[in-house]
Amino acid sequence: MTVNDPAVFAEHLVKRFGERRVVDGIDLIVPRGAIYGVLGPNGAGKTTTLRTLLGIIEPDEGRRSILGHFSPREASDRVGYLPEERGLYPSMKARDAIAFMGALRGLDRRTGRTRAAEMMEAAGLGHAIDEKIKKLSKGMAQLVQLLGSVVHRPDLLVLDEPFSGLDPVNQEKLEALILAERDRGATVLFSTHIMAHAERVCDRLAIIAGGKRRFEGTVDEARGTLPSRVRYLPARPQAGVAEVLPHDATPDGDGWRFQLPREGIEGLLVTLIERGYGIGGLSIERPGLHDAFVRIVGRDAAEGEPA
Repeated sequence: MTVNDPAVFAEHLVKRFGERRVVDGIDLIVPRGAIYGVLGPNGAGKTTTLRTLLGIIEPDEGRRSILGHFSPREASDRVGYLPEERGLYPSMKARDAIAFMGALRGLDRRTGRTRAAEMMEAAGLGHAIDEKIKKLSKGMAQLVQLLGSVVHRPDLLVLDEPFSGLDPVNQEKLEALILAERDRGATVLFSTHIMAHAERVCDRLAIIAGGKRRFEGTVDEARGTLPSRVRYLPARPQAGVAEVLPHDATPDGDGWRFQLPREGIEGLLVTLIERGYGIGGLSIERPGLHDAFVRIVGRDAAEGEPA
């Protein structure tokens, strides 16, 4: 991944609608060859940020570049884009719809049709190659549109809430496609409010809320904003163990839960053994991305965000 020559760059990006700053001074650096997630609750400004980066709408302040071009439209043939609002011609056959989308990015029709058939077979949609879009399920139609976004083999793939409306099987197919595009050498930039997908596939991510960037880094760095939790079960339950445990320890069945001490757990374990409580069970639980997200943006802003 190349940071000095990023696939996407934004500096102090601002977009206003009336008096409201929907995008409020956002900075982004998306390394080439990375899967980069833009995370945030509904209404955070994710879609407007992506559209501003792509040049679909112009920023009121700041600057941005796509694949080295400060005018994003100069790189349009090297970009694949799946908007939040899906839309395909309902009477067009699936293979032709994919080839048509490729043609809009400069791909010749014959190559587009050949690739479309190959991609549909690989995605488990071979049986629907000549089906009209209106006869496909919503999930299948969405995958067809996604394939149309990558049929010209873009250097940058931008997906706005790509998992929305997909069943678990098609969500897995989409994750596999995103990983395959990165392995091919493409950069993938996608927005989502569903933490589980970002946790599984992102190399780096930005968390935004209220139009502002609140965090940028890796998934592990985001999780590292919260301490790990310890669950401890004494080998021989006795009164007085709470006096040995950290002050935030709370009962949990026959055991206790508490925050992992900054100095580590080893000294505490030695004390518990020396005083006769023993170790019946011990686990250290790292916080998930959802927990970090709630901490970073605030519980109110994250309300309604799926686990």
